[in-house]
Amino acid sequence: MQHKARKFSARVKVVATAAAALAAVGAGVAGAVSASAGTPAAAPAAAVTSVRAKATTTSTHLTVDAATDAAEAALKAARKEGQRVTVAVVDRNGNTLVTLRGDGAGPQSYDSAIKKAYTAVSWNAPTSQLVERLASAPTLKDIPGTLFLAGGAPVAHGEAPIAGIGVAGAPSGDLDEKFARAGVAALGDGR
Repeated sequence: MQHKARKFSARVKVVATAAAALAAVGAGVAGAVSASAGTPAAAPAAAVTSVRAKATTTSTHLTVDAATDAAEAALKAARKEGQRVTVAVVDRNGNTLVTLRGDGAGPQSYDSAIKKAYTAVSWNAPTSQLVERLASAPTLKDIPGTLFLAGGAPVAHGEAPIAGIGVAGAPSGDLDEKFARAGVAALGDGR
């Protein structure tokens, strides 16, 4: 009986040793897999630099609600006089905030309104005044995205331009600009 017990013990030792070896190999493989499956090593973080207050500026922007109110006021003024126009409001950087194409407005009025608004905010002046400047600086009209026709009015906060309103489609630039000024006035009324 002792002989059988020894055989059994030897078998148990061999199986136990093999199991331990497999466990060690498995742990090594699992460790390697888990090490490679984790998040990749983070790239070195960029140094965060704080800039001096003198190196920055804060700007005021027209809200979308205010831009919509201004565009609606300009369109309402045009409708009141029986004119079919398009109204555009752009921000300080010339990005379009709102465009309203009135019923029956001509297809050319859409682009013209945006360009008039852009021109007005770029020079912080009504486009009717800018038309007069072309006499002394005719190459101004060559600047991309601009349109030197009456119908654009700047919107300013303090002295700084923050938006432009452009109107196009009425039979004269004077009428277009009158409607654009109605949009600017709506902003002054706190609407």
